[in-house]
Amino acid sequence: MLKNKKLIYILPGLAFAIFLLILAEHKIADGKKQINSLRQQYEEMMILQNEFLSLKRKIDVVERKKNLSNVQGVGQAVEEVFLSIGLKDKIKALKSTTRRETMEGVEEEADVSIEKVDMNELVNIFYRIENAPMILTVKKVTIKKSFEDPELLNVSLVLSFLKIK
Repeated sequence: MLKNKKLIYILPGLAFAIFLLILAEHKIADGKKQINSLRQQYEEMMILQNEFLSLKRKIDVVERKKNLSNVQGVGQAVEEVFLSIGLKDKIKALKSTTRRETMEGVEEEADVSIEKVDMNELVNIFYRIENAPMILTVKKVTIKKSFEDPELLNVSLVLSFLKIK
């Protein structure tokens, strides 16, 4: 009888301990699921943060260009870019095509014809346009081989210049 009394006291305690272990295991599993979920959210946030910082850097570059430029029109902007790389004499035609008012300022477009440039000069032109201290963008490019020398290129560009109000 005494052994049965000990068993009566031990069994509920053992059952309670097993219940606590099962409850703890469920809590640990839920915690692991939450940790994995939070890790995934963290990784997504880091990706978004990197994209945001990249876009912010690009916007900052444009904002700095807005404030640096004292150029009055697209013709002056094109001449400034080509003069800086010594190719102003390669411009055969420069004509302003459109001018429109936007919320940010005035956008002017121009057709630029450049003749007899080599590939290195063309790369330098694009580099200078991209890194110009003004908001100057390439809208369209047409590249053809020169008839006189197949090593040289004839290039037609449509450039857009944004003058901030």
